[in-house]
Amino acid sequence: MVIASVNVQVDQTEVRKLCLQKIEEDLKEVDAELVFWDSVELKLRTCMSWGTIQDTFFYDPRFIKRKVGGKWYYPARETRASLVQWLYEQSRN
Repeated sequence: MVIASVNVQVDQTEVRKLCLQKIEEDLKEVDAELVFWDSVELKLRTCMSWGTIQDTFFYDPRFIKRKVGGKWYYPARETRASLVQWLYEQSRN
């Protein structure tokens, strides 16, 4: 009887890197599915109340928004980029 032994070594850093890349790809796909956000989605994505949103970046002329009927809409990609820029600006103040 022959008994074979297999030794497998896993580079934990590389596994973590691959997992993070896959998660990032999946998140991009989810984001790509949304063309625009409404105010409820904006509150969820920023973890801010409506009052805080209005007090911080809502009236910034660079923040793209359109009111259709009685409801505000925000283009998803541009809004995300605008929010990231706004956040970096806040950390410099």
